[in-house]
Amino acid sequence: MFYWVLKTVVLGPILKLLFRPWVEGEENVPEDGPAILASNHLSFSDSIFLPLVIERRVTFLAKADYFTGRGVKGRMTAAFFKGVGQLPIDRSGGRAGEAALRSGLKVLRRGEVLGIYPEGTRSPDGRLYRGRTGVARMALEAGCPVLPVAMIGTDKAQPTGKVVPKIMRIGIRIGKPLDFSRYEGMEDDRFVLRSITDEIMYELMLLSGQEYVDMYATSMKDRILAAAKSKARELQEAARPGAAVKELEEALDAAEGKLRRREPKVDDAAADIDETTPDGGQGEEQPDGRDVPPDERAAS
Repeated sequence: MFYWVLKTVVLGPILKLLFRPWVEGEENVPEDGPAILASNHLSFSDSIFLPLVIERRVTFLAKADYFTGRGVKGRMTAAFFKGVGQLPIDRSGGRAGEAALRSGLKVLRRGEVLGIYPEGTRSPDGRLYRGRTGVARMALEAGCPVLPVAMIGTDKAQPTGKVVPKIMRIGIRIGKPLDFSRYEGMEDDRFVLRSITDEIMYELMLLSGQEYVDMYATSMKDRILAAAKSKARELQEAARPGAAVKELEEALDAAEGKLRRREPKVDDAAADIDETTPDGGQGEEQPDGRDVPPDERAAS
């Protein structure tokens, strides 16, 4: 009940007015029966805008952190996700992954629409990352079609870490249903599951226009975090008292060397003064260019 109140009365009309979402391929969503919406994941708001433009109710598998937050914000977030019927999942893998799979299958076996992000987390840089095979396994066990969905512009409207989204137009492209019934009974074959998942990700790449990266988004996030920590350690080391003395001395030595190279050179031969002559040892120059020695000048 709360889901439809939010969608049609409270939140939905306001979001449609402000963000004016456009939709391509809405006719591809079946009017009844189970179906999986497999979407790219760019922003927190993906889980809000996609259900907004679909006539049928969409249940998403949401990370458990959204349901266990503390403080006023945490409680409000948990209430919102529970109210709109989202299901908490533990993404730590192993038994937690099996529990998420069972939760998704319950939705599909009720004949409803399930929303899932095959990448498993938000893209760290706007590119499309390798998909997890859970979507393939659910599609085979439930015997339902998979619809690839491309969210367009949500990462610009609400980047990671931004609470209040920027008012701009949002787009959603829904691809044609993918039928994997040819693999019926092969849900335990990991090669089949990988093949199905890769086919879904390929369709997502075509719909979204994103660059595809053949690695998991979580692995890329770990690399980014490790690089950030390394950079932070370097900055801390540089900020220690006396840490930059050596570099400063090297810079000063280099600067002094440049100054020495710029000083004008003195001709040693011209600077050699003959103390026996009062004018530095030089005679008078004759019109023909010859110097007259001093003794000749005296005799003249």
